[in-house]
Amino acid sequence: MVVVQVLFVLVLWQLSPGGLIPGPLRVLEALGNLLSGRLLYDSLLTSLILTFKALAYSLLLTLLFSYLSVLPFFRPAAEFIVKCRYLTLTGLIFIFTLLTRDGGALKLSLLVFGIVPFFTTSFLTVILRTPAQEFELCQTLGYGRWETLYEVIVIGKADQVFEVVRQNFAIAWMMITMVEGLNMSEGGIGTLLIKYNKYNDLSHVLALQALIFGLGLCFDYGLGQLRRWLFAYTKI
Repeated sequence: MVVVQVLFVLVLWQLSPGGLIPGPLRVLEALGNLLSGRLLYDSLLTSLILTFKALAYSLLLTLLFSYLSVLPFFRPAAEFIVKCRYLTLTGLIFIFTLLTRDGGALKLSLLVFGIVPFFTTSFLTVILRTPAQEFELCQTLGYGRWETLYEVIVIGKADQVFEVVRQNFAIAWMMITMVEGLNMSEGGIGTLLIKYNKYNDLSHVLALQALIFGLGLCFDYGLGQLRRWLFAYTKI
């Protein structure tokens, strides 16, 4: 049923009047041209390295503040990070430019700043939904605060940490083209998009968008399968 619906949309798109938006055949041809050259693969590698580096830093910061938020002293800091979701990057780019040493560090810091509040929001929700009985059980067994934190949150929520990463990967993947447009010296798929968009080459722009969309779906599926493999009990 899904295949039929997709084919129907593609045929309708191809037969639609007007030449401003290229049809799927022209987009497919542009995609073939991109895949036949090395520039696309170099750009994808650059973007993927930056994305996964930003995810790693964001995850470390998120886990640090989220785990410590169980202790009352650190809770205000975690709640402030959550509120940073409403800050826009547009007015802060200049500040980040002054604080970073080069374009690579600027892009990385902007990605981390954009990801961490959403990571923290998702994981704090997981922590707040933890039944009080789990903490009470650890106290009954004579565990201290740090032992309770380790057993209930660090170990007990490991699978949900992975799910948070999977859900929020889309944010990093969506932002990558924006931050790469701020500094194009290192390349990336964002640089390619801006280049083709500058010359109104919509065929290549749509081909790149389709490729980015497809890769995002593949990563989402792969992370889901990896979670089921690492934490087999989630299948139940």
